Amino acid sequence: MSKLIRCYDILLAFFMGREPQNRAFKTMSLGDHLEELRWRLILALLGVVGGLVICLFFGGRLLQFIAAPYATAMEKANLQPVLLAIQPAEKFLVYFKTALLFGLILTSPWVFYQLWAFASAGLYPREKRYVRRIFPISVLLFIAGAFFFVNVVAPMAMLFFINFNPGIDFVEVNFTLSNYVSFVVLLTIVFGFAFQMPIVVVCFEKLGIVTLAGLIEYRKYAILLLVIICALVTPPDVISQIALAVPLYALFEASILICWLTRKKAG
Repeated sequence: MSKLIRCYDILLAFFMGREPQNRAFKTMSLGDHLEELRWRLILALLGVVGGLVICLFFGGRLLQFIAAPYATAMEKANLQPVLLAIQPAEKFLVYFKTALLFGLILTSPWVFYQLWAFASAGLYPREKRYVRRIFPISVLLFIAGAFFFVNVVAPMAMLFFINFNPGIDFVEVNFTLSNYVSFVVLLTIVFGFAFQMPIVVVCFEKLGIVTLAGLIEYRKYAILLLVIICALVTPPDVISQIALAVPLYALFEASILICWLTRKKAG
C-alpha cells in the first residue's frame, strides 16, 4: 500500500507542478535507493507503454510522416516511390517500431521527469532550480532536432542517395521498408540528442569545466570537432554531415551567447 501511495504522490506532484511530499530520499540506505530507482524505472516504462499504445492507433499516419521524405525525393528524381517488404513480418515490425519511436518522443517529458526526480534528491535547492529550467528546454531541443531531420535533412539525404551515380547504369533504386525506416529512426534519435549540445556547453561553463574565454578562443577547434562528430554519427554522405554540422555550430554559438548573457547578468 505504501508503494501505491508513493506512486500516487509522484503522479500528483508531476501534474500539480510541485515536489513529492515524501522527500526522505537523502537518508535512504543503499537498498532504499535501489528500490526508489526501480519504481522510477517502472513509472517511466509505464509511461512509454502508454505512449506506445496511443501511437499504435496512429501508426499509419506516423509511417506516412516518416516515408514523406523518401516519396518527395523519388518524385524529384522522376521515379515511382516504392518500398519493398521482403520478410513476412516486416510490415508489422516496422509499424510497431514506428509507434515505439513516436511513443518515446511523446512520453519523453515523463521519462525525463522520472530521471530528474530520482537524481534531484541529492541536489541543493539552487541546483534543482537549474534542472527545472533545463528540463523543458531539453525536451524541446530533442523534439526540434528530430523534426529538423525528418523535415529538412532526410529529403536532401534521400535525394542524394537516389541520384548518386555509382558508375553502373543498370542499378535500380528499391529500398526495403525496414532499412529505410531504421535509417530514419536512427538519425532522428541522433539529431534529437545532438541538439542537446547547448545544454551541455552551458552546464560545463556553469560548473567551471570550461570558461567563456576558452569557448571563444577555441571556437575554430570546436568547428573541427563538430565536423568529426557529425562524420562519425551520420551515414557516409556529405549532405547529412553538413546538415547536422551547420545547426550544431549555430547552437554552439548560441551557447556562447547564453553564457555571456548569464555572466553579464550575474556580474
